[in-house]
Amino acid sequence: MQEEQRQRATAAFQDFLNTPLEARLQRHQQVSPEEAALNLFHSVATTVPAYQTFLREHSIAPASIQSFSDFQKLPLTTKSNYLRLHPLASLCRDGKLEKCDMIAVSSGSTGKPTFWPRFLADELQIATRFEQIFHDSFYADSKSTLAVVCFTLGTWVGGVYTANCCRYLASKGYPITIITPGNNKEEILRVVQELGSAFEQVVLLGYPPFLKDVIDTGIDRNLDWSEYGIKLVTAGEVFSEEWRTLVGNRVGSQNPCYDSASLYGTADAGVLGNETPLSICIRRFIAQNPDIARNLFGESRLPTLVQYDPLSRLFEIEEGTLLFSGDNGIPLIRYHISDNGGLIPYEQMLQFLKQADFDPVAELQKFGDRGIYPLPFAYIFGRSHFTVSYFGANIYPENVTVGLEQPVIRDWVTGKFVLQVKEDADKNRFLFIAVELAPGVEASEQKQEAITSSILAQLLRLNSEFANYVPAEYQQPQIELTPMGDPEYFPIGVKHRYTRQ
Repeated sequence: MQEEQRQRATAAFQDFLNTPLEARLQRHQQVSPEEAALNLFHSVATTVPAYQTFLREHSIAPASIQSFSDFQKLPLTTKSNYLRLHPLASLCRDGKLEKCDMIAVSSGSTGKPTFWPRFLADELQIATRFEQIFHDSFYADSKSTLAVVCFTLGTWVGGVYTANCCRYLASKGYPITIITPGNNKEEILRVVQELGSAFEQVVLLGYPPFLKDVIDTGIDRNLDWSEYGIKLVTAGEVFSEEWRTLVGNRVGSQNPCYDSASLYGTADAGVLGNETPLSICIRRFIAQNPDIARNLFGESRLPTLVQYDPLSRLFEIEEGTLLFSGDNGIPLIRYHISDNGGLIPYEQMLQFLKQADFDPVAELQKFGDRGIYPLPFAYIFGRSHFTVSYFGANIYPENVTVGLEQPVIRDWVTGKFVLQVKEDADKNRFLFIAVELAPGVEASEQKQEAITSSILAQLLRLNSEFANYVPAEYQQPQIELTPMGDPEYFPIGVKHRYTRQ
């Protein structure tokens, strides 16, 4: 028996059950997040064999890291320079994998799974992100709620993690009942129709395009979503405010700032931040003002905008990309996740918006006072290392490349392509790939069909997230064959990029 584990689990669960949400979200004002990160570093440097090796390889003595400025000089950790170089157990505390009670899976660019061990205490940290949404946005402390987990189940990180966190909320006293149909559309519709009316509201938790597909299918079958008080929790992808409005209208949403929320997370460390009524209110204002977006984010396109607890996950910025430190089954120090984005302190955000003659706090207070906390903001455009996200699956150019390298097909193409997720007029997403034909090769329906089949076969073979997350009817990519040097996708003399956001 592991007595230490029992004590750790008991302490973490009691702290979660007995600490009000408001008190937890204000801890960062009494305890220095920078000091907490420094303490985490010394704990990891003392207890995690892989990180001890990492520090030795960089000639760093842990005792020399005495201030946060010292901490900020520590080398970044990544999958390639840290996680993939060490046995799984050595990445955990005391080199013991058995100190974790759960292992989740995510797939990489080759389809080879990456394993992410965690313990109950790690999940309870993340459960607070769900509590923010269910309490502040959905008022689920006072409304009977059916939580329908529509994320993929099995070993994949999303579904089981979400179900566990929702159950912890129920243990805390929230009148929440959880059911887990996963990404089985027929079962989701059956669950809602047979159980939904027994609750004051139904929360659908899943990837944005999949939830939209479920909702549209229900409408086609004369399902009146407005009868069920539908709320949405999404993750995995940036979506537009037009999308939020469209889908909200189809389920009878009355208040976009309180009827949905998106999670920002990774398989590496769970949920890092979440949309709040305040962040949504701000994002919807900025969506109508691209000049303001450009001044705030440096680009006119709209990123995901979340708030985060710096005591749970301390973010930093490195050359326009995010990195974070946080305790997990595999504790991570200055971990670089290659997401383009930035950080904005709470007061700085409100001051910026004041100069734009907008007061989001006053706007929200027309509906109540929930969801307004002095937490910092993070904005995320997406991965910088050439992936696109589709139904929550990271799709890599390498997967497409293999499809173009098959016999016969490789004679037709240059090997260059542009991978992109597009939306049709009804806001349904589809996977689009522009493929450059070799000199002298002309497009034909036969070539297009062969290339489509080849790419799809390799995506299914190589990318287990794609195969498991994306519904079968949305898996086939739309291929456009273009002549060599096509000015829109393959301009001559310009460094080629294989993905487009």
